[in-house]
Amino acid sequence: MHVRAFLHLCIRALKPASWPAVAAAALIVLSPARSDAQIYETIGIRAQGMSGAFVAVSDDATTTWWNPAGLAAGGYLNAVLEFDRVEDSSESRASAVSLTVPSLGLSYYRLSLSGMRTISTTVPPPADREDQGVLSQFGLTVGQSVGSHLVIASTAKLVHALGTTRGDLDVGAMAVYGPIRAGVAAKNLKNSELGELVLFKPGRQVRAGVSFKAGSAARADLTLALDGDLTSTATVVGDVRHLASGAEAWLFNRTVGLRGGLGINTVGLTRRSWSVGGSSALRSGLYADVQLTRGDDVTRNGWGFDLRLTF
Repeated sequence: MHVRAFLHLCIRALKPASWPAVAAAALIVLSPARSDAQIYETIGIRAQGMSGAFVAVSDDATTTWWNPAGLAAGGYLNAVLEFDRVEDSSESRASAVSLTVPSLGLSYYRLSLSGMRTISTTVPPPADREDQGVLSQFGLTVGQSVGSHLVIASTAKLVHALGTTRGDLDVGAMAVYGPIRAGVAAKNLKNSELGELVLFKPGRQVRAGVSFKAGSAARADLTLALDGDLTSTATVVGDVRHLASGAEAWLFNRTVGLRGGLGINTVGLTRRSWSVGGSSALRSGLYADVQLTRGDDVTRNGWGFDLRLTF
């Protein structure tokens, strides 16, 4: 769905007194920006198994990374412990711990700086610095329903890398109309420089998406989703801007989940990737998730697994 169409749906769902909030969100979404950061697909095993089509799904604890407005979309309690590895030349890694309840989320993400591009390098960082190759992010996510169809939320976070700590902000919105959801999320709005000897900026990133969900908890659920980056992200292998489609199906009374998706980088040479993933219920509410991504887009090739709790 085009961003203007999404905003139109939001406005219809709001009272006139709330229109200034939508106008502010529109300015964020439509403002051009270039990022020097980790791509969206770095975190979230279910999201990566759907090739990154997750902004309008966001119904587990990784909503604190993908779209803060997904807080109200999942169960009453969600928690995730995950590990990811990207198999590019930098062999970058990521890990995450996140916990959400309706209207509140807590998260910690640890990302490898080797997969990100610095904006300037004067001299090499000291070899004995344990945090020289790591970005740590602590987040507090809160959300608010506006009417019966729209949720707006934000994540206030502290980001530490290269010996410095800065505050930043992510925002997101989710509109729900029956089985259809439309979402938009913007990351790193402040975009402050990090580092002392080596400089790095997280970069502003904006992504929008739509999803359709059929079925119920009593039978197989099916989710179809489409996402697109509205900004380019600068990585160590060049700029990327991803378009992704994905699907998720739950079978056998939600004891087994299957996922798949296709992604394409729309900047420069066309580079495609495909993703598969699966889930197995270890016990009621506790799942083990895995994903594998392969293709021409080296920023995406990798694998990951998690333990996920949802009630």
